[in-house]
Amino acid sequence: MTVPASPETVDMDFVAPRYLAGGGDPAQITVPLHRAGGWSHRHDPLMPRVILISPDQKTMLRIDPDQPWWSVRHARIGDWPAWSMRFDARTPVEIIAAVTDTLTDPATASDPSTDPYEPLRLAGWRDGHDHDGLTSPDGIAHVEHFTDSGSNCWFARALVSEDPEGLIWQAYFDGNTPPHLIAAFTRALADKAPLPRDPLRLPPSASRCIRRTTHQLPADAIAFALDKRVADLAARHAGITAPPPVTRLPKQRRSR
Repeated sequence: MTVPASPETVDMDFVAPRYLAGGGDPAQITVPLHRAGGWSHRHDPLMPRVILISPDQKTMLRIDPDQPWWSVRHARIGDWPAWSMRFDARTPVEIIAAVTDTLTDPATASDPSTDPYEPLRLAGWRDGHDHDGLTSPDGIAHVEHFTDSGSNCWFARALVSEDPEGLIWQAYFDGNTPPHLIAAFTRALADKAPLPRDPLRLPPSASRCIRRTTHQLPADAIAFALDKRVADLAARHAGITAPPPVTRLPKQRRSR
């Protein structure tokens, strides 16, 4: 028997593997960049796109509905050349946010020796059978560093089948992207923690490959989750420690 949620709780599906959870709420990225990181926005009412510019005017994030990609471009600084990265719109926002959070972290320094493959190896990802790079244990997600024929870029994707609808998302990092940012992406990609999602917004082609568990969560925790994320990141920029959250264990209701 299914127990309905009380007025103080909300049903939420938690989806694994996380790289099949679908895009999620873009505000998880754009709102913290603007409110906690001080990124300014440019708005043209005739062009329904999002453009955010970093305080130093060196980095631009753009979402264009005509080309459903997140793109981040960074200008040349000193000896470090310009670089860029792109994420398909169905890339989970939590994975992209791991990159933007690292990019804007005042305590994070770029380390050229960082190996973006390392988080994947630690999570049990294996060498590809007929290609380079590493593949998730279920064979769905793949990350590869292309360096052949003078090219230099990182490519990631989630693919549930070879038919046209089987590609869930893909992402690209050019070869000049600081390795610690790519490592932030691979670390979030390999994280085994499920992601909360509206069950009506999951990628249809991924339905047979995902595991969903429904929990009842406090309604106020859902309502203020974004505000808390902004406060935590703002505290990081201010050089103070945010108070620890009050932990309330969710009630598991059913699995599918």
